[in-house]
Amino acid sequence: MTTLNNKTVNLYLFKKMVFKSLCGVAAMLLLFHTDVNAQDRTLTLTEAINMGLQNSKSLKLSQSQIDKAVSQYNQAKDQALPTGSASFMYSRAQIPANHLNLGPEQSFSLPKSANANLGIVSAEEVIYGGGRLRYARQTTDLLVQVARLDADKDKEQIAMNVVNAYYNLYRVLQSKKVVEQNLKSIDQQIHQSQRFFEQGLVTRNDVLRFQLQRSNIELNGIDLESNRKVINYDLIVLLGLPEDTQINIDQVEDAERSLVPLSSYQDSALASRQEVKQQDIRTKVAETNIKNVQAEKLPTLAATTGLYYVNASANPLPNSGKYITPLTFGVSAAWNFGTLWTNKNKVTQARIEREETVINKGIITDNIKTEVNQSYQNYVNALNKIKLLQTSIAQATENNRLQISRYANATATATERADAETLLYQAQINLELAKADAGLAYYNLLKSTGRLVK
Repeated sequence: MTTLNNKTVNLYLFKKMVFKSLCGVAAMLLLFHTDVNAQDRTLTLTEAINMGLQNSKSLKLSQSQIDKAVSQYNQAKDQALPTGSASFMYSRAQIPANHLNLGPEQSFSLPKSANANLGIVSAEEVIYGGGRLRYARQTTDLLVQVARLDADKDKEQIAMNVVNAYYNLYRVLQSKKVVEQNLKSIDQQIHQSQRFFEQGLVTRNDVLRFQLQRSNIELNGIDLESNRKVINYDLIVLLGLPEDTQINIDQVEDAERSLVPLSSYQDSALASRQEVKQQDIRTKVAETNIKNVQAEKLPTLAATTGLYYVNASANPLPNSGKYITPLTFGVSAAWNFGTLWTNKNKVTQARIEREETVINKGIITDNIKTEVNQSYQNYVNALNKIKLLQTSIAQATENNRLQISRYANATATATERADAETLLYQAQINLELAKADAGLAYYNLLKSTGRLVK
């Protein structure tokens, strides 16, 4: 009775494993059929970064901000040009009561109506304005530099987004390769266990354990393919490629690169990071603003000229003896001396704003040093993991070899054999993931120093 129950259970497990295997194969065939018409494209990381920068909509928006800042700078320059205006006015007056009597023999009469045509053309050039126009140009020029640094910062972030997606795809593709290798290996084990079963050396349970292991590997492969599609789509959006493109990655650069002391990376970051440069420029803007507020206390001097056309007839066109054309030249000076005491607090506020920029630079410097240190330690940690995992693979490989030999000599169980294979399989995946993590950590270190996009 016990033997019958064991056979029944074994038959049930066998059917269940076969069903899972068929489902896994069907899913893999469906995924393959879906991708058969896709366009394959192999890209290096450098090519991917360049494509991402060329097709980024964010960078196009950043360029529009630069153009806007340049336009504002040109407008500030235009303020130094002479100003001019022209106007013409016609008016007609009706005078019903046109007689004035101021006493004996002191009366006069006005006409019943009168016409007037008045044209004015004037121009003005500021000779001295206390330096306000110069400071306005300097401020807008500095803001153009800030906008350009914003664009550079956006380039760094976009490049890092591409690097993240690229390495995520590499992780999945490498894991898929390990799955394929392990499927080939497990198929050999299943074939060997079936022969041993036919020879009466192992039980049906041993065969089913290997088949169960294969089903689990296939399920892992299906999950990896799903993740690959998601990451592939994210990457082609970043690169501006057609939606049916399938990106392949043959290999990535060696994850292990020579390291210099942490202080060297921090010094490089403080010299290259856009945030530090921007803060220096904002300090200059604040200093210029102080000068501009102080310049408001000074008088202004301007040269003026004007041409007038005065015509008392109804006909606006010049007619001999009916019009005059005075031409004037002059110099105007103005001084709002009330600013001597009303601008006192404005100067104080401007100086406080300058001090804030200096304090903010100190905060930014501390944050950058912290970021560089974290990126540096993450990279060192990733390299240490690679060394440890390489040792683990050597150990797992040797253990797997011993279990193969023991199983062939019937001194190890199928469970021990399957466990050894699983440990080696997991160690191989972990090593590939660690290499990807190390590469990604290295590029994060480059970004933290402001040298990702050279």
